[in-house]
Amino acid sequence: MEKEIKLKNNGFFYLFVHLIFLFSPFLLISIRDGWVIAGTLFLSFYALIGLIGFFIVQPNQTKVLVFFGKYKGTVKQNGFFWLNPFYTKKKVSLRVRNLETDIIKVNDEQGNPILISAVVVWKVIDTYKAVFDIEAKEEVDSKSGMKKVKAEESYQNFVKIQAEAALRRIAHSYPYDNLEEGQEDGISLRSGVDEINKSLASEIKERLKIVGIEVMEARISNLSYAPEIAAIMLQRQQAQAIISARKKIVKGSVGMVEMALQELSEKEIVKLSPEKKASMVSNLMVVLCSDQGTSPVVNTGIDHS
Repeated sequence: MEKEIKLKNNGFFYLFVHLIFLFSPFLLISIRDGWVIAGTLFLSFYALIGLIGFFIVQPNQTKVLVFFGKYKGTVKQNGFFWLNPFYTKKKVSLRVRNLETDIIKVNDEQGNPILISAVVVWKVIDTYKAVFDIEAKEEVDSKSGMKKVKAEESYQNFVKIQAEAALRRIAHSYPYDNLEEGQEDGISLRSGVDEINKSLASEIKERLKIVGIEVMEARISNLSYAPEIAAIMLQRQQAQAIISARKKIVKGSVGMVEMALQELSEKEIVKLSPEKKASMVSNLMVVLCSDQGTSPVVNTGIDHS
């Protein structure tokens, strides 16, 4: 577990002392005694090595201290400090960060290939877990040829991989859109944005809490069909929209015809035979459901015989 260390030493005082030790051979150059010369050279050498022990902690940043492989604690207080130069100091930021995943190609619940990406807002809350519970990433220095362990890049890479894994799982669990009959009220990636984002944030949070990382927000930033089916699915969406619109038109037209016949019957404006009633219903349905404007034929009641 994380252990916070409160440092009381002032780095500026130790800097002043180390500078005196470092330049002591020049201050005592007039003394010819061999022991004095040896002592001042030793102090100068000690001060030169001791300069490695100075470090600065910026706001919302920390230093994880390791002494010959043993975790000693984490310095969170801001300022200029000095510690034993044999301490290894690993910088860990506590600032809020954004991660945008790559656009990945996955299949939704119905097996349709889609392109999806997400934005994750996160920060480190436990420096011990973030540094020591994740396998450190080793890189070879191009200049020295030596391997360097970068703890910060290790947990950043861990966040990226786990965010993409959670995004794939969410994409597999929901359809891109509700195009099938009877699914209009179901949750989909396109329509249920709030619910999907909550599920995504919960999924990523569960994966990252084991390494001391808090997920503050996660949301889908890009969502579209894969290029190979985009044109076909667009036609399907258009057809489904036309069918839905037609259903509403027919349903409304039936209600209007029913209301017209009821009004005529109640007010006894005209008595219609079954044949006339059927003809009237047919004409009204044609007028109400037609895509184009109709041209009415007015019957004046003149007999030309």
